[in-house]
Amino acid sequence: MASILIKNAEIITMNQSEEIIYGDILIQDDRIAAIGPDLNPEQVDRVIDATNRTIIPGFIQTHIHLCQTLFRGKGDDLELMDWLRKRIWPLEAAHDEESIYYSAMLGIGELIASGTTTIVDMETVHHTDSAFHAIAQSGIRALSGKVMMDRKSSDTPLALQEETASSIQESVDLLEKWHGHDNGRIQYAFCPRFVISCTEQLLTEVRDLSASYQVKVHTHASENRGEIEIVQAETGMRNVVYLDHIGLANERLILAHAIWLDDEEKRILRERGVHVSHCPGSNLKLASGIADTPDLLHQHVSVSLGADGAPCNNNLDMFNEMRLAALIQKPAHGPTTMDAKTVFRMATIGGARAVGMSDQIGSLEVGKKADLAILNLYNFHTFPSFDVDPISRIVYSATRADVETTIIDGRIVMQGGIMATVDKDIVLRESDRSIKRLLAKTSIS
Repeated sequence: MASILIKNAEIITMNQSEEIIYGDILIQDDRIAAIGPDLNPEQVDRVIDATNRTIIPGFIQTHIHLCQTLFRGKGDDLELMDWLRKRIWPLEAAHDEESIYYSAMLGIGELIASGTTTIVDMETVHHTDSAFHAIAQSGIRALSGKVMMDRKSSDTPLALQEETASSIQESVDLLEKWHGHDNGRIQYAFCPRFVISCTEQLLTEVRDLSASYQVKVHTHASENRGEIEIVQAETGMRNVVYLDHIGLANERLILAHAIWLDDEEKRILRERGVHVSHCPGSNLKLASGIADTPDLLHQHVSVSLGADGAPCNNNLDMFNEMRLAALIQKPAHGPTTMDAKTVFRMATIGGARAVGMSDQIGSLEVGKKADLAILNLYNFHTFPSFDVDPISRIVYSATRADVETTIIDGRIVMQGGIMATVDKDIVLRESDRSIKRLLAKTSIS
């Protein structure tokens, strides 16, 4: 690797004091070596002039489906269960190795271009190895895993129905191949889809394997009231209570959505150290509801942000998620609720805590991984800048188009808007070709 000196920037550190520093950042290999004014190392491989630029920690999105990026625009205006049964599951069942690869590359290109440096990704049942190859090639930091669906259902395409033993074995094989790849940039997470699609045997084996390998479990819960009714009918318990009953509710669990929670479930999340990924864009588009995020934060539940998948959002843009996370709460809870700093924490250091890497990423500090984005806020839509909180400018005024450069693990993966690890023209062309092929396999128009 090389050394990079970024000069003359506004640096939003998100360190413990949430300092904002005006000066330079020196990157040596994959780490931040120094932060301060007028850094002048004896030798450096590359200098980036960041005058009138703002450096932020790379965004950390804790719920993404790279395998669904090809389905953007194919699941519009449906509620969750119809969205899954009529569109997403048939399309996931049609996937092949090539389509998974280009779906992942398409999503990763969008994520990097908008300043996201780390994701928690859930794939589909088959061809997950292709997604890992895309992750490895692109340079993004990721926790990812194959989705697990071993409960038989007439609503689920045959191609997505698994046997318990084979689902677990394939997951373990992927873990042993990819977990820790590239000096830990890639990690594995067990990904049972949700309680409705998994047997208790599978969930309890995932619990034990997560403890044995010390890896995360990433699943959906309490996204939709209809989903909760099904779980209650089958188990006699609400979603989070059931997950706690079988021993899955702990600090290794990342729950996507968690919209419809009662007081007991909130207590379980808090006491067990469960991490919640709040996905406001997806929740609004699928009409799933508005999570009580202010109360979760008040109760000291770990909450971070994610865009979910492209067909239920329809973008993977953290700027959009931050703005929505703030605005949707204000009519009910008042204008000071979910202020800019709160949602920016969720997008950075909060995400780092969720993935168990707050000592490595999520803030700009000496010794931490060099995961960052350089924004150009010198523009009409972000001015005037005089006496305006820089974080408010980012949350309420900035857009993904303001991201100029993205660095992950000390590697420049985009500079000046030009991708270094994703060939845009090839990915766009092959994405169209891939979705055309998948649609031909289904009855979806």
